[in-house]
Amino acid sequence: MKILVLNAGSSSQKSCLYELTELPDRPPQPLWEAHTDWSHQQGVAELQVKTIHGAEVKTDITSDSRRDVTEQMLKTLWSGATQVIQQPNQISIVGHRVVHGGETYQSSTRVTEAVKGAIADLIDLAPAHNPANLEGIQVIEELLGADVPQVAVFDTAFHSQMPRSAATYAVPYEWFERGIRRYGFHGISHQYCAQRAAQLLDQELSQLRLINCHLGNGCSLAAIRDGYSVDTTMGFTPLEGLMMGTRSGSVDPGILLYLLREGGYTADQLDEALNKASGLKGVSGVSGDMRQIMQAIDQGNDRAQLALDIFFHRLRSCVGSMLASLGGLDALIFTAGIGENSPEARLATVEAFEFLGWEINPEKNAERSKDDRDIATPESTVRVLVIHTQEDWAIAQECWRLAQSH
Repeated sequence: MKILVLNAGSSSQKSCLYELTELPDRPPQPLWEAHTDWSHQQGVAELQVKTIHGAEVKTDITSDSRRDVTEQMLKTLWSGATQVIQQPNQISIVGHRVVHGGETYQSSTRVTEAVKGAIADLIDLAPAHNPANLEGIQVIEELLGADVPQVAVFDTAFHSQMPRSAATYAVPYEWFERGIRRYGFHGISHQYCAQRAAQLLDQELSQLRLINCHLGNGCSLAAIRDGYSVDTTMGFTPLEGLMMGTRSGSVDPGILLYLLREGGYTADQLDEALNKASGLKGVSGVSGDMRQIMQAIDQGNDRAQLALDIFFHRLRSCVGSMLASLGGLDALIFTAGIGENSPEARLATVEAFEFLGWEINPEKNAERSKDDRDIATPESTVRVLVIHTQEDWAIAQECWRLAQSH
C-alpha cells in the first residue's frame, strides 16, 4: 500500500509517500519527501524534494497559487529525478492533516462531500490552516481522481474526550451551545508522542500519566491520562495558552476591550497583532525563532532576554496546571522544534519542579541526538523524555487503519 501524506501549514507544507505491507512499530523511511515553504518571498515557493534512493531537487516555483505549487510538487512523485512511482494511480490512499474538526469529528474519517463542507464551515476558527487543508484535498481529487480514497486526520480529535469542566469556558452557557468551547490543537503530535512514550517506557499507555510539551513556532501542552487528553493549553483557537513564536498565548481579554474602545483598534488589527506580531517576536523585537533569540541574548539584547524569561515562566506555569489536572505524573515529554532542540527550555522547565524530585541528567540533556531518549537521572521521580514528533507517520498510520477497516 502506497500512502501519500499532505501536512499543510499556514506558510509551508510537508508531504511524503510511504510504502507499507504491514504496520511496523517504528516509523519507516518514506520513499519520497517534499517540503514547500512560502514564507521567504512573496509569490515564490521554495521546494525541496528527496527520495529514499538519495535523489534531491531544490527549486523555486514562481506562483501566488498554493494549488499550482502543490500540483508541481506532486508531479515530482512520478516524473523527473525524484520519480518513485510510474503513474499517479499507484497511490493507494491519501491522508491530510486537518487542523479543526469542530465538535463533529472526534476521530479520523474518510473524506466525503459532507466532510469537505464541514472543513469549509470551520475556516473561521482556523483561518490560517483549514483553507490550505481543504485545498490539498481538492488538488488530490483533480490530479488523482475522485476514486482515490482520502482521509482527514483532525488535530482537534485527540482532545475530544476532555471533561466538560476542562472544555467549557466560564462565559454565558448559550455561548457553549453555539460551539464556543475549548477544542485544543496539535492533537496528532500529542497522540503520537504519548504512544511513543509508552513504547520507550515499556508500559501500557492506559496506565501512564503524561504531560506532552509540543514546543515549536506554535506551542501547546497536553495532560494525558488513560491514553486520552484530559486537559490542554490551546482552546477555541490555537491562540490560547503558552507564549509562542509570534502568537501571544493567553492575555487578559480586558486588554482587547480596552484597545477596541480606547486604542482605535479594529478586530482585524487585533487579529494581526495577537497572531503575527506577539510572542517571542513581539517582546524581543528580534524574531519568533528561538535560535535567533538565543543569539541576540549572547549579544547582550535585554528584550530578547525578557522574551526568553517570559517564555520559560509561562511554560513552567502551564506545566503546573497540567500536573494538577493529572494528580501526579509518570513522564514529562518534550517535542517539536524547541522541545527537541533546546536544552535550555528543558532544563528551565524541570528545574522549577526539583522540589518534587524531578531531575535531569545534564550530559544527556546537552546531547544533540536524533534518537528518542530519556534524559532524567535514575533518581528522578518522573521520566523526562525527548521524542521527535512524527505527525506524517501518525497520519499514515490512521490511513492504514481506516483502509483495513473497509
